Amino acid sequence: MRVLISLLLLSALLVEADEHDHLYEVDEEVVLWMNTVRIVGPYSNRQETYTYFSLPFCKGEKKEIGHYHETMGESLLGVELEFSGLDIKFRTNTKKTVVCQKKLTETDYKTLLYAIQNSYYYQMYLDDMPIWGMVGEIDNSVSPPAYKLYTHKRLDIGYNDKQVVDVNLTTDGRVDIRPGAELTFTYEVQWSKSEIDFTKRFDKYLDPSFFQHRIHWFSIFNSFMMVVFLVGLVWMILVRTLRKDYARYQKEDSLDDLDADLGDEYGWKQVHGDVFRPPTLPLLFSSCIGAGYHVFTVAVITTILAIVGEFYTERGSLLSAAIFVYAACSPVNGYAGGSMYARFGGRHWIKQMLLGAFLLPSMVCGVAFLINFIAIYYHASRAIPFTIMLAVTAICLFVILPLTLVGTVIGRNMAGTADYPCRVNAVPRPIPDKKWFVQPWLITLAGGVLPFGSIFIEMYFIFTSFWAYKIYYVYGFMLLVTIILSIVTVCVTIVCSYFLLNAEDYRWRWTSFACGASTSFYVYMYSMYYFFFKTKMYGLFQTVFYFGYMGIFAAALGLMTGTIGYVGTAKFVRKIYQTVKID
Repeated sequence: MRVLISLLLLSALLVEADEHDHLYEVDEEVVLWMNTVRIVGPYSNRQETYTYFSLPFCKGEKKEIGHYHETMGESLLGVELEFSGLDIKFRTNTKKTVVCQKKLTETDYKTLLYAIQNSYYYQMYLDDMPIWGMVGEIDNSVSPPAYKLYTHKRLDIGYNDKQVVDVNLTTDGRVDIRPGAELTFTYEVQWSKSEIDFTKRFDKYLDPSFFQHRIHWFSIFNSFMMVVFLVGLVWMILVRTLRKDYARYQKEDSLDDLDADLGDEYGWKQVHGDVFRPPTLPLLFSSCIGAGYHVFTVAVITTILAIVGEFYTERGSLLSAAIFVYAACSPVNGYAGGSMYARFGGRHWIKQMLLGAFLLPSMVCGVAFLINFIAIYYHASRAIPFTIMLAVTAICLFVILPLTLVGTVIGRNMAGTADYPCRVNAVPRPIPDKKWFVQPWLITLAGGVLPFGSIFIEMYFIFTSFWAYKIYYVYGFMLLVTIILSIVTVCVTIVCSYFLLNAEDYRWRWTSFACGASTSFYVYMYSMYYFFFKTKMYGLFQTVFYFGYMGIFAAALGLMTGTIGYVGTAKFVRKIYQTVKID
């Protein structure tokens, strides 16, 4: 036992500090990673990325490093870290040093010329802190324009005690490029003491003037006032209307059979024998509800973790956390979908469990594989490695599926018995003709307008952070908007479903789900507007990438809002039919 403890202590002493614990000793190696080369512009093709050394740059003399790490989130985001080969020591200045000399071939010249013409820039990481630099520039002061390449990199690094807290890159050494030109690539490193606290070192990458602008605060206040207004309106209308309905139904109950037959009966009470009838396609409906519960749970938990954990300081950490939370919350999907399918009297529960478990992952994988083929054709770094594909498949088969099965079994046994306040008739009641403004398709389209109106400002900030060059960090806003969206969706779907039931149409289940899910339709329409009028994206790869993943985002949002609308409406329907007297 003593020997084991001694070995553990010895191994702890031998462990060197590195970029993972962010502690360095003097003269200890600090790794400079080269990530990707991107096409830049105000909002241009952020996702069309290529490896740094796909351009004719050269590595430094140092070929080996002591450590390297890449997460699944980094791989899925197209982060390909390659060692720069530059020898950088903590708190040790490096004078201007030649990295290498290179003679441009005709192919190298054309590659660099294209990169400069299209404003290529590259991204580097030093101790997890990102740095950006331009490949070159166009000199328009001469005719014809001259294309100049930056061949010198100067790194100004700030340190506080044993930690790197600041890093800046200056590019210089502008050289005209031409076939056969001799290029000399150099670098230098300057260290300086800084008073920046380590926990605040990422603050310079944030943009409080953008995310905490008065418009953002005003949109939150506007959405909050919309919630107050809607809740008050729904409460006033439904309470007053339902009170009149109850009074009318009680009066009808006091009449004898002949008078009741001669009376003009109408309204939601007339469909009490069909209102709890299982919907058409109960297997698909249950799977959608289960997936919606799953997405909502993942969204809330991941947002809370982002508020607490500041994921923007670690590459790919938010995506890795979302994948972990999605897998861990799979029992929620199985419980909600499995119990509902059992209450509907469904017998093919294994099919329902499989559909619920793979409904959203299959859409994500289908779009990802399509984009992956295009990325491979473009030789872009966004191509997902085969090992990561196997890892994602293994997570689906050996984590998500078993946990969904566990949730389904528990749900069927604990909440699988139907307990409706009204008996379901054996023969469905004919649905009478309705006025045009209470048709289910029109209610569905109208139902998504107000929920979208409560979130579209936040959609702009989220789109800008993902598709442009902002780091999204105001997850408190996102959580608040999610709560507001949920309340607005419930209020709107309850009103729409009440109008439908009052028209003696008992098909409220799919209608309430579609009414809430229609928010995603308007979000996708807004994404099209954003693409054409707010970005300068172009090319097949970036276009497919944008609309493919926006489609996934809209589908997930639709499942979530549809489930929220259905759950709120189901409680409302159960409540009103519990109160009224049914013979």
